[in-house]
Amino acid sequence: MAQAMKIAIVDDEQDMRQSISQWLALSGYDTETFPSAEEALKKLGPDYPGIVISDIKMPGMDGMQFLKKLMGSDSALPVIMITGHGDVPMAVEAMRVGAFDFLEKPFNPDRMSELAKKATNARRLVMDNRALRRELSDGGQLMKKLIGGSPVMERLREDILDLGQADGHVLIDGETGTGKTLVAHALHAVGSRAGKKFVLVSCAALEEDALGKRLFGPMMPEDAQLPAIEEARGGTLVLEGIEALSETLQARLLSVINEQGTPAETRIVAISNLQEAGRTSEDALRSDLFYRLAALRITVPPLRQRGEDILTLFTRLSEEFADEYGCEAPQVSAQEAAQLLQAPWPGNVRQLINVAERAVLQSRRGSGSIASLLMSDHEEMQPVMTTDGKPLKEYVEAFERMLIDNTMRRHKGSISSVMDELCLPRRTLNEKMAKYALQRSDYL
Repeated sequence: MAQAMKIAIVDDEQDMRQSISQWLALSGYDTETFPSAEEALKKLGPDYPGIVISDIKMPGMDGMQFLKKLMGSDSALPVIMITGHGDVPMAVEAMRVGAFDFLEKPFNPDRMSELAKKATNARRLVMDNRALRRELSDGGQLMKKLIGGSPVMERLREDILDLGQADGHVLIDGETGTGKTLVAHALHAVGSRAGKKFVLVSCAALEEDALGKRLFGPMMPEDAQLPAIEEARGGTLVLEGIEALSETLQARLLSVINEQGTPAETRIVAISNLQEAGRTSEDALRSDLFYRLAALRITVPPLRQRGEDILTLFTRLSEEFADEYGCEAPQVSAQEAAQLLQAPWPGNVRQLINVAERAVLQSRRGSGSIASLLMSDHEEMQPVMTTDGKPLKEYVEAFERMLIDNTMRRHKGSISSVMDELCLPRRTLNEKMAKYALQRSDYL
């Protein structure tokens, strides 16, 4: 869900503060006002979730001094300056210091709203990117994203924790859409290199010459970044689509690995995205490079092997999308739960994300079904599904767990409300929650 943006209005004239605040409030913004720059600086930290509109001419600390203070604290904070009529040199200087834009008195309120919209959109992007960077450096948060209680996911989390503490190079393989890049981030975040450089290069996205320069240099004088090998020094270099490396680049990579010795100065995590039937990363890479990279190896399981994790993931995703779109998450019937569990999921988690979003959108319109979405994704699927060799008991239990989980979430852990809705006595509900490892404290 998008973060709500604030607008801080700084002006020594009360009437001006109030008129700006009232206009922007009518435009739907959350405003707060300050009579001086000094008062505003007490509130405006480096991660202020919004923008600033400030007059330039104020007693005490003037707008230019205020702007410089703000830019020193957070250079990405959008600040719109209000200047006097004809004061162009001061406006130009404000832009040079780092102002987002300026308004010249007397200004058009619609122009102010337009600038506020542009500035808040820019700020939201910065804040989202910062949140993502924090999340990708937090091993605990990343491990929470690898949700699921299936044996294969338990094993995957254990492998990440074990190999994260090791120092050798790693090969990650698995089907497309399973989350291999997320696993690479988690490996870095839970290990000794957490907090150091994490550099990701998509090998398939560049032509051979450009890829060679991006990885090993030499970079052109106008290029702002170092070659990836240098940029990632001391940290982790992730090579996504390692099979796209030519023989020549494979040889150069092997030479770099051999020069580093043990322990490696820069850890290389190779991600294999091979999809051709019967072909593996071992077939695509020269054997000496393959064995150097695959000394430590993680295979990310396909979604179809994760059992009732499919329902858990679908529930979480549909709740997130419902929150984003401002509607209720769709209710999953027993038949739809069975169909979700039995779908082949060739696109894995990436495909499940798409299905969950489309399910929320069609539920908001009051039409369609999850089954229709699955049928559109897999034309060969039939409305009447088979159990694919699994006993009926597994499907019943998976649906029962999902139903209790969803109901507990909806009622925020209220046992009595859940008992009423599901028509269960307390003892039976307690027994089933214990059986499915559901804890009331997780829903409060």
